[in-house]
Amino acid sequence: MPEVISTTVYRLSELSRSAAAEARAWYRRSVPDESWHEFIFDDFERICIVLGIDLATHAVRLYGGGTRQEPRIWFSGFSSQGDGACFEGRYRYAKGGLRAICAHAPQDTELHRIVDASSEIQRRNFYQLEATVRHEGRYYHEYTMAVAVERAGPTAQDMTSDAEEAITRLLRDLARWLYRQLEQEWDYQTSDTVIDEAIAANDYSFTEDGERFP
Repeated sequence: MPEVISTTVYRLSELSRSAAAEARAWYRRSVPDESWHEFIFDDFERICIVLGIDLATHAVRLYGGGTRQEPRIWFSGFSSQGDGACFEGRYRYAKGGLRAICAHAPQDTELHRIVDASSEIQRRNFYQLEATVRHEGRYYHEYTMAVAVERAGPTAQDMTSDAEEAITRLLRDLARWLYRQLEQEWDYQTSDTVIDEAIAANDYSFTEDGERFP
């Protein structure tokens, strides 16, 4: 025999503090868009161009059957000791990098430092240093980036004794910088304020204990 079961539902603002926390936890687990980091990656690609880094790419299959090329950037986060970000590509000196970075990110002193330090080590090597960056292993952080540095001048001169270490360190510093941008964006996207706005905009409803309904 059929029966009617009635359930009282609530909007987020009507829930108790503990129930609202449960509702937000559901949203964090279930809803955030997998593409939340795309604009961070896009900005990083522009910064790499300014710094003289040609990011490697790989083919990604599209739903329609085709493919597109995406940069070889990876990350894991954000609560484990081994979390981080890394990338693959080819680096060489890019003239005017500091001026371009200051125009692109005028308040970002860490980026300014990276560009300034790379320009200085390049100057001591007549702007001939180049580097190949490859990812190694199954984790994603700056120390999984294998960096091979060479001096590509016409006379086969040796690079200065500090060149390889300096370029490797600066490329890894850039990966750390990327990870911090990703972490900050994730913290913002999963903050109570943003989640509350998203729940309200989608008119989600919940049971008294904060479970999503239906």
